[in-house]
Amino acid sequence: MRYVDQLPCAVKEENNVTIPMPDGVQLSARIWRPTASDAEPVPAVLEYIPYRKNDLTSTRDAIHHPYIAGHGYACVRVDVRGTGESEGVLLDEYLEQEQSDAETVLAWLAEQPWCDGSTGMMGISWGAFAALQVAARRPPSLRAICISSFTDDRYADDMHYLGGAMLSDNLAEAGTMFAYATCPPDPAVVGERWREMWRERMDAARPWVLEWLRHQQRDDYWRHASLSEDYSALRCPVLASSGWADGYSNAVTRLLSHVDVPRKGLIGPWSHKLPHLGEPGPAIGYLQEVVRWWDHWLKGADNGVMDGPMLKAWMQESVPPSTSYEERPGRWVGEPSWPSPNIGESVFPLLDGTLGMPDDGSEQEDRVHTVQSPLSVGQFAGKWASYNAPPDLPYDQREEDGGSLVFQTAPLAGRMEILGAPSVVVEVSADAPLAQLNVRLSDVAPDGRSTRVTYGVLNLAHRDGEEAPEALEPGRRYRVRVPLHSVAQAFPAGHRIRLSLSTSYWPLVWPAPEPVLLSVYERGSSLTLPVRPADVPQDAALAPFGEPEGCAPPAVTRLSEPEQAWTVSRDLVHYRSVLDIVKDLGLQRYEANGIETGLRAREQYSWVGEDFGSVRGESAWEMRFRRSDWDVRVDTRTVLTSDEEAFHVDATLDGYEAGRRVFSRTWNERIPRENV
Repeated sequence: MRYVDQLPCAVKEENNVTIPMPDGVQLSARIWRPTASDAEPVPAVLEYIPYRKNDLTSTRDAIHHPYIAGHGYACVRVDVRGTGESEGVLLDEYLEQEQSDAETVLAWLAEQPWCDGSTGMMGISWGAFAALQVAARRPPSLRAICISSFTDDRYADDMHYLGGAMLSDNLAEAGTMFAYATCPPDPAVVGERWREMWRERMDAARPWVLEWLRHQQRDDYWRHASLSEDYSALRCPVLASSGWADGYSNAVTRLLSHVDVPRKGLIGPWSHKLPHLGEPGPAIGYLQEVVRWWDHWLKGADNGVMDGPMLKAWMQESVPPSTSYEERPGRWVGEPSWPSPNIGESVFPLLDGTLGMPDDGSEQEDRVHTVQSPLSVGQFAGKWASYNAPPDLPYDQREEDGGSLVFQTAPLAGRMEILGAPSVVVEVSADAPLAQLNVRLSDVAPDGRSTRVTYGVLNLAHRDGEEAPEALEPGRRYRVRVPLHSVAQAFPAGHRIRLSLSTSYWPLVWPAPEPVLLSVYERGSSLTLPVRPADVPQDAALAPFGEPEGCAPPAVTRLSEPEQAWTVSRDLVHYRSVLDIVKDLGLQRYEANGIETGLRAREQYSWVGEDFGSVRGESAWEMRFRRSDWDVRVDTRTVLTSDEEAFHVDATLDGYEAGRRVFSRTWNERIPRENV
């Protein structure tokens, strides 16, 4: 990244500005704005997240907020109620209170003498959710949004449930927020009342996974703040981006297809990162694009920002399997609209135990294949949403395919490119009332190495919808459709396309209550790929993105080394298998305010042999904050297990000051399974 120290506008920074809420709670903000805005008001851009502006996100914030401010905007970074130095408590994600607070913040910004009355919202992940959800409420000052790594459907396409099956990220994200929501404010900002505020947060805390487990199908809990319930609610322009390695790759094209506002989409090869910090690379000059977006929609500049394709996407070249890539080879392609007139559907039938080609004239017989996957299928699946740290992409699929039902094409005679969401239609029957169908699409090189391209999951109880799942009738034949995650991928000549079906995909997906023998019938079963020509003329005319740039981050001193681990182990005496994930950022000091922080997160997923009742997930966090006269630590631990009837949650929260435990609480709860 190129660090820029000369910007069009001189910038002033204001730390720990308080913004009053109607109930008397004060939210804490950090503001960068042009010095000249005292006399010449500018539009304001809000980022609204719960991740601690004064320390844990301060490095990242300092790269892009001063940069945008230096181009003529007041950039405002606000900690959500109950986090950082903002008062109150945070009880769950995307609650009505959170969105109402955001509307109050926007109204406050619009009234400031340095703001011209126009506002925008931007962010990644939670910040993008917040921007999209608040935009759907149509606050009067909000003119446009820029969002990355988001969803418009909180039930079907977030980190909780997928295809009606529960993701292990449901536990992992709950563990993350269990820790973040119980951290103390900084005494240097809020004074002696920091202990009272910290105690209030810990007293109100609960493991969020409890609430998420109480809503195992689509209901009003998930409908709230899901734009997919009413796309017409969005009336402001949106610049939407994500990455193929992220869990949120589907939402960009879905948004382009369903909303009727000025919109642009951008999908790179990235994991859960902003595009100017994108990993795997290539990262792009995203902040330049954001400034152009704000210049047009907040200042009325006639700068051609809406020219060119509606969607720009990175067409990924074939690569060997790896858990991490520095760069993904490929090229940018453009689509004038979505759905695109350049893309057509090609159907590959299941044929004689293989994946037939679309022009194969052979007739499908009613051949039947069976599969009962071991719990080990999925141990090389990687994360639902890659963060690229530790390396968390799917590894070589050959071991996974050993416990799967596999159909593959003959070597391709020519290059094939796809862009969009593949899907599989299969006819199946099962010997149990609850079963999963997990589908993987892989690129198989001539040497046999298999790289997962995309995947999909269906809890077969959700075959007819997400609101009222219904158990299977054992032995009965059903025709089901499984959508796979959107992707852009090239398959070279000589490679094979492989379709793999399994009945488990643990630990990415929490298993069904018991092992299942699934029968798959060839007649009526097929894979559909969104095939795109490799020589669309408009691609060559795409303007290149600029080099990634931003402002230099502030000084941070590393006090201890970080640790990253992703380890799969198997005990062949007692048949216990474990996936152990460690992300330890080490101790570091933010020189601007002297705060020292430490963050260590560990996830562990284990099972014994083929005992479906032995699956166990654990998320443990340790977060530390200290200064010369201040030393606090929060430890959280959440363990999730299950049997055929219920999920079991055991959790602990401990708070320490100067090494002495000052708070402790435990939870032990049982939540019935509901066709999951």
